Amino acid sequence: MKITDELIDHLSHLAKLKFEGDERVAIKKDMEKIVGFIDKLSEINTEQVEPLIFMTEEVKTLREDITVDSINQEQALRNAPKRDSDYFRIPKVLDK
Repeated sequence: MKITDELIDHLSHLAKLKFEGDERVAIKKDMEKIVGFIDKLSEINTEQVEPLIFMTEEVKTLREDITVDSINQEQALRNAPKRDSDYFRIPKVLDK
């Protein structure tokens, strides 16, 4: 695959990025290296290799979900810089 200026323009438009000058040359070289690496991978003989469904053959074992009380509400609010009865107070984030 040939990396052209049109392809760079198209990809930069899709990614909402702007490449000019040295950045454009650098991204073009990087993309050519990536495509070259992928082309090297296509040279590998994979006739006898079965596709992977899972990365390992281990069966995932899950732990039992046990609830534990770690801290209560009063302990959680104890070190809060500002609080309003039972809640944390934070600076206003959104204006209406």
